Amino acid sequence: MKILVIGGGGREHALVWRLARDSVSHELFCAPGNAGTEALATNLPIAAENIDGLAQWAAGARPDLTVVGPEAPLCAGLVDRFEKLGLRVFGPRQAAARLEGSKQFAKDVMQAAGVPTARAASFTSAAAALEALADFSLPVVVKADGLAAGKGVIICQTREEAGEAIRGMLEDGQFGAAGSLVLLEEFLEGEEASVLALVDGGRIALLPPAQDHKRAYDDDQGPNTGGMGAYSPARVVTEDLAREVRERIFKPVLAELARRGITYRGVLYAGLMIGPDGPKVLEFNCRFGDPETQAVLPRLEGDLAPLLLACATGTLDPAALKISATPCATVVMASEGYPGAYAKGREIKGLDTVAAMPDVCVFHAGTARKGEQIVTSGGRVLAVTAWAGDMRTAVDRAYQGVAAIQFEGAHFRRDIARRAFERL
Repeated sequence: MKILVIGGGGREHALVWRLARDSVSHELFCAPGNAGTEALATNLPIAAENIDGLAQWAAGARPDLTVVGPEAPLCAGLVDRFEKLGLRVFGPRQAAARLEGSKQFAKDVMQAAGVPTARAASFTSAAAALEALADFSLPVVVKADGLAAGKGVIICQTREEAGEAIRGMLEDGQFGAAGSLVLLEEFLEGEEASVLALVDGGRIALLPPAQDHKRAYDDDQGPNTGGMGAYSPARVVTEDLAREVRERIFKPVLAELARRGITYRGVLYAGLMIGPDGPKVLEFNCRFGDPETQAVLPRLEGDLAPLLLACATGTLDPAALKISATPCATVVMASEGYPGAYAKGREIKGLDTVAAMPDVCVFHAGTARKGEQIVTSGGRVLAVTAWAGDMRTAVDRAYQGVAAIQFEGAHFRRDIARRAFERL
């Protein structure tokens, strides 16, 4: 098949890498791609948010399947635009992508569907939000309603911190239009997990559970990021719990969307908090997680393209999804200063050394080619992924790969998958 993957991060490199490992050879394109995808696909100089440019290319090239990686083009209606061209796309239409594009919309859907989630209230006025703080115990979560690149969720330990977060969003425009509506949400205790499902409009195939590491520093300290590492399987999600998530969360949400005339096709990501009362939804994403994808796709057996195409055409057979028991872990190497300001253009060394390591793969996230050099071009630079017969070996191999790579100011967490070992 001729396949276009849209996006330029680690998730998209992982998708291209996995598609390239299918038993049938595909003609792969990636827009815009990065220094990692260029070895497996033809990179196109078209930004993922450039819907007009992507549609113009697709109208001429006629890909058999388009796979959308990031949330922004999905929420901007890329799937609707491509479908009008008669093209098949893996990803939800704009109306369905609102599950990620608006946290208030997601709350409304969950409440109507009876899905367990945290109590929340929404505000467009900073004064009203500040007054409502008294109704929430500490810590309290302040969320921007719209897309904020994974950084629009602030866990506040004091009312002063919450006030700063509220004013930053509603008065100072910290997240632009995404923060023009703010949610105050109760803080949920427990252990987080990510459960992703392939969906064809009705049928559901659960991917193996993963656990992301959102905070910038070890021991879950520091600001939230887009994700500093992940591992799969997440032991907190047992087989019984996975069935509960399917029946109490995914099915009711899809049914409620259908009741509203919305068909969901693509991948639906449920960010969960597993507490004493069972799983509760923290958030929904309308695309593959990053970096969860880098820890989940290496565990997939068989071909990926037919599964994605089946979702796009409403013909998914959940039994066709086969998962290896092999654990997998990924460690993100980030630029100094991330998730705040960071420098770009720093040379990355050691990639060839890691390429020779067995069962280790480096997924490029924020990289670019500069002559003969590979240089940093983003906050999250690389995701070093490894798999093995047991989680300890997988994690050790990933960190061996990290140790072989150097770039100025490289930052990474040293405790990825620690909860996996705490539960042993």
